[in-house]
Amino acid sequence: MIASGNSGPSPNAKREPPGRCGMPWRAWVQAARLPSQMYIFWPLLLGQALAMGDDFSWEIVLLCHLYGLASQLYIVFANDVADIATDRRNVTFTLFSGGSRVLVDGILTRGQLGRAAILCGALSALAGVFLGIRHHNWLPLPLILIGLGLLWAYSYPPLRLSYRGGGEYLQMVGVGLVLPMIGFSAHAGTLAGLPWTLMPLMLGLSLSCAMATALPDEPSDRADGKRTHAVRFGVAASQRAILRLNALTLVWLVLAPLPGTALFLRFMLALACTGLWLVCLRLSGAQPGERGMLHFVTAQVAFCLAPMVGLTVLLLVS
Repeated sequence: MIASGNSGPSPNAKREPPGRCGMPWRAWVQAARLPSQMYIFWPLLLGQALAMGDDFSWEIVLLCHLYGLASQLYIVFANDVADIATDRRNVTFTLFSGGSRVLVDGILTRGQLGRAAILCGALSALAGVFLGIRHHNWLPLPLILIGLGLLWAYSYPPLRLSYRGGGEYLQMVGVGLVLPMIGFSAHAGTLAGLPWTLMPLMLGLSLSCAMATALPDEPSDRADGKRTHAVRFGVAASQRAILRLNALTLVWLVLAPLPGTALFLRFMLALACTGLWLVCLRLSGAQPGERGMLHFVTAQVAFCLAPMVGLTVLLLVS
């Protein structure tokens, strides 16, 4: 997620004004990496779907996703600032990994992105304050602050767990546990009634997604001393671990009691996900820099998001 490094463009970067073609907004759109919003949106909406009832509020729904947008921008901006040294070495980056490249290519400055990250982090916290003041619900605020702290612990001193090892587990907790809890508590005002049997599924999906999206960056991560799972155990071993974790989540999706969803519908959802799992199995063995690696990670992201999307839809239409 984040790492420290020197500021300034890479030696071979093409000198261009901020925002290619003289349009600064394009640089910020590139830095925002908006496709990564899906990692925030669906866990957050799933948590809300579990809590929605007679006290449904569109205002809270909107506020939750404004928080989700601010939180995602905080993550990607802060990650780019911290990972600049690693990103400069990275020649195997993909749509899912390697940062936005706006700092590496000299399109924006480290100071600009750092200030934007601080602003977005503050806006995330303000969403919790607004819920507390307007809706007398202060529970989401500490959860939001925990989420912001997880990012800091991932790559910034003193912990920097992406370098020391265990960064994927921080992502797992943030996406698979904290986000659904925020969505649920924003509507319910409590965590009582949150179906905890869902959480192992969310944690397993989030961990395998975090491990998969780090695979393309293994060469630059290894060179920079980052102790990701792929660096510590190798790309092939990480792919095997991801596939085993996928299999466990499929079993949990079918067999675990998940309130508000029928067993048959969960089985059909698991069957569809099995097709994606078979695609991942077929593509396993691909190495960073190969087209097959991009396809493996794409299929893996789809596998991890599909149960979240499917369960959210089932809950909302039931």
